[in-house]
Amino acid sequence: MLGIIRKNKELLRVILAVSIIVVGLLHFAVPDIFVSIVPSFLPYPLGLVYISGVFEILGGIGLLVPTVSRAAAWGLIALFIAVFPANINMAINHIHIDGIPDSPWFQVIRLPLQGVLLAWAWWYTQPTTNTENQAAIINLSEGDR
Repeated sequence: MLGIIRKNKELLRVILAVSIIVVGLLHFAVPDIFVSIVPSFLPYPLGLVYISGVFEILGGIGLLVPTVSRAAAWGLIALFIAVFPANINMAINHIHIDGIPDSPWFQVIRLPLQGVLLAWAWWYTQPTTNTENQAAIINLSEGDR
């Protein structure tokens, strides 16, 4: 199983990047959903939603650019940690969001899934042993590598 995952590292990079970009865009399309889970002790919830949306979009794009992908992965790790209080708030206060199952169990189970996202992003902070294995979404000429 791990061999299959390792073999598809670049496909999984694209899946993570596109997923993060889509979620980032949703921060602007439907900000109220995200504002509703921002803990009340944090100021300017709408501003925080927009800021996190920008960083999700930038992190997703950066993950696809070989020259900055490691830095982008570290940035996504920081972002996932920064938004974790919103996920805790959602679970503790049972905040329902349309499109997400309205179950306390689901909201609690979602919390460890954040660890999966952290590990997934961390995977891309590790130096690759084969530079040709880097994401080929944005191709660089041989002189730029």
